[in-house]
Amino acid sequence: MTANLLLAVTAGILVAAGVYLLLERSLTRILLGVLLISNGVNMLFLVAAGKPGAPPIIGISDEPPSDPLPQAMVLTAIVITMAVAAFVLTLAYRSFQLDGHDEVADDVEDARIRELADQDGTSESYEDTTFSTDIPGAVTE
Repeated sequence: MTANLLLAVTAGILVAAGVYLLLERSLTRILLGVLLISNGVNMLFLVAAGKPGAPPIIGISDEPPSDPLPQAMVLTAIVITMAVAAFVLTLAYRSFQLDGHDEVADDVEDARIRELADQDGTSESYEDTTFSTDIPGAVTE
């Protein structure tokens, strides 16, 4: 029981560290965060599978057979993580080619929309559900 608790806590620490790195602006740290989260979730899959038993073939031994599904899920997660890691590495390399660094830049359109929302007085109140007809592009019936 102690080993399972230790593995579960280790998986939680890996996921927490991965989330922390995922929130950074550097694509290299984002990649490390994705890898840590993946390893933590894979460890959690194996911890949740329970104690190992006999091979997953009925009738080979007297012990109850183990469940092969968590191992199959971990293998699938490894393949998905490899694809995501390749994609993030490609993004980081392209960003380095264009800008000389792998920092994620602010989106100009998001900043413009944020400024428009700050200027709009009705966006501060969620209680008013009526729509004004002076909004450009608003649909009126």
